Amino acid sequence: MSLTPEAEDLLRAHAPRVLAALTRRYGNFDLAEDAVQEALIAAAAQWPEQGVPGNPPGWLTTVATRRLTDLLRGEQARRRREEREAATLFPTGPASADDDTLELLFLCCHPALNPPAQVALTLRAVGGLTTAEIARALLLPETTLSQRITRAKKRVQDAGARFPLPDDGERGRRLDVVLHVLYLVFNEGYTASSGDDLRRGDLCVEAIRLVRMVHRLLPGVPETGGLLALLLLTDARRAARTGPGGELIPLAEQDRALWDRAAIGEGLALLEEVLARRRPGPYQLQAAVAALHAEAARFEDTDWAQIVALYEVLDRLEANPMVTLNRAVAVAMLRGPAAGLALLEEVAGDERMAGHHRLPAVRAHLLERAGERAAAAAEYREAARRTTSRPEQRYLATRAARLDRHPG
Repeated sequence: MSLTPEAEDLLRAHAPRVLAALTRRYGNFDLAEDAVQEALIAAAAQWPEQGVPGNPPGWLTTVATRRLTDLLRGEQARRRREEREAATLFPTGPASADDDTLELLFLCCHPALNPPAQVALTLRAVGGLTTAEIARALLLPETTLSQRITRAKKRVQDAGARFPLPDDGERGRRLDVVLHVLYLVFNEGYTASSGDDLRRGDLCVEAIRLVRMVHRLLPGVPETGGLLALLLLTDARRAARTGPGGELIPLAEQDRALWDRAAIGEGLALLEEVLARRRPGPYQLQAAVAALHAEAARFEDTDWAQIVALYEVLDRLEANPMVTLNRAVAVAMLRGPAAGLALLEEVAGDERMAGHHRLPAVRAHLLERAGERAAAAAEYREAARRTTSRPEQRYLATRAARLDRHPG
């Protein structure tokens, strides 16, 4: 037997809290993570046979504590006492508003780490992504990413792995990394980089939950509200993104009646609130783009001129090849495919895009719109070869095959 999807969601939701609780109590991040991983393995083996316990985080904490005390001390009397204490970390009943996950989030953004290490460690410890998924999200070789995470855990441990939440000044210094990490977690959930499913809903839900938490903690920071608005407006489209067989449906072909109007309404209200403070940042600008899509009754009604203007500002604020790719699509919709293709040349030589499927996929789309069907089919095939997401592979291969059948 295997775990049900509901049980898998429980494990993903509770693992960061258990890791945070153990790290807080014992101060050894690396060994605590090992112990939590062993508790997850034990749950995967026992829960299908014995059923999900009434207090899943308490069960995980007790099992992880047992393993951790074995690793740290090996003293039976000490282990029995600490197992009893561990059961009080997550008593049966409603979860505390003081969520340990948020503290773990800021711990992973410890100032002893440089920003790339903070991002990698948080995606691993809080987001629950595998090393391979993080490497793809950050456009890095997997071996490089693995070494980065190992070094980050050691640095946090050497620095004392200190809880609790940092003071206001320190929070501000860590906040950029925290928001970037949660943005990446959401992106991996919204369009999974590998596997059979286009979307990993558990990651989207967790990212939105954590961003809400950060926004409650720091309500006066416009970018926290901007990121929350962006995630809500983007996630609102999820029901329309796949067909009955799980096939990918592009934005231009989506049934907008399936979009979540409640999420759109919340996102638009939040965006209006933060933009009124006149301190625009990258997440607010991206949310403004998402809002223009959400407000268009049909794809043909999209205000591409405003979207191009927003992407131009965003590209100046934060030069990023993915932003330029999105700008190229918007420019093509406003000024024609040749203008979009010319813009793609700006990122064609960027080493961060080497081997990434998005560049040939966008080029294929623009070549198809320009009537260069054979060239477009070749780019679609190249993009399908590069991606490890099977829904994207099928979509790209289908586009190529259709062009091959009708080359004229």
